[in-house]
Amino acid sequence: MSSAARPVGEHLREWRQRRRMSQLHLACEAVISTRHLSFVETGRATPSREMILHLAEHLRIPARERNVLLVAAGYAPIFAERALDDPALRAARKAIDLVLEAQKPYPAFALDRAWNVVASNAALPELYVDVAPALLKPPVNVLRLSLHPEGLAPRIENLAEWRAHLLARLKQQIELTADPVLIELQREAAAYPSPGDAGSRGAETPPEVVAPLRIRIAAGALSFFTTTTVFGSPVDVTLSELAIESFFAADASTARLVQALSASVRRSG
Repeated sequence: MSSAARPVGEHLREWRQRRRMSQLHLACEAVISTRHLSFVETGRATPSREMILHLAEHLRIPARERNVLLVAAGYAPIFAERALDDPALRAARKAIDLVLEAQKPYPAFALDRAWNVVASNAALPELYVDVAPALLKPPVNVLRLSLHPEGLAPRIENLAEWRAHLLARLKQQIELTADPVLIELQREAAAYPSPGDAGSRGAETPPEVVAPLRIRIAAGALSFFTTTTVFGSPVDVTLSELAIESFFAADASTARLVQALSASVRRSG
């Protein structure tokens, strides 16, 4: 929150430029005068709490950063940030656990803004055999787990494609949020050994509908696609940044193998 020492107008101008919007464009979108917006950005006018939130909505500023804007203007932050096990989030946590459990026998994870696992259904533990113990210590970071040379990377058969997919998603997040935690994560991931063209599709291969994860375990090869679920209209910082990543079988052989592994676990249990 140290950046709150800067005037609120500077924050708003920076977000407007990040969104590649002119003052005229933003003023038209927000239905205010360009003159008033200019005065707010230069500090000649002090925006009300309502005006800050109004502009933040049109600039698609994340809840965490809306708090920064409010503090910079001398107002109290209004978006609470709670731990996922806070009693106030009991209903949301119950919904998350239901979604994760329903995804079995396929993996599913609830991730925070920095790609750290905050909840999981613990499905398919075979995926994590031979992963360095340090990468599995909480909080587990799924980007690091996927791309680190001591993580899943050596067993991902289309590592170049999967790495490009993850880094593109991370870049999109950074462009949207300007989050310094994500920027540092991007620097770290970029320093991992690059797979070059290994695992890339040939020019004659038709493009996939979605980017798959093809990974080999002791029992055989698996191929997954993923979906991401977010909360609608959250007013809590934690929920606004939370995403549920669910894995699904991308082919029949993966479905059969996962079902067989799950049945084996049930029998042994």
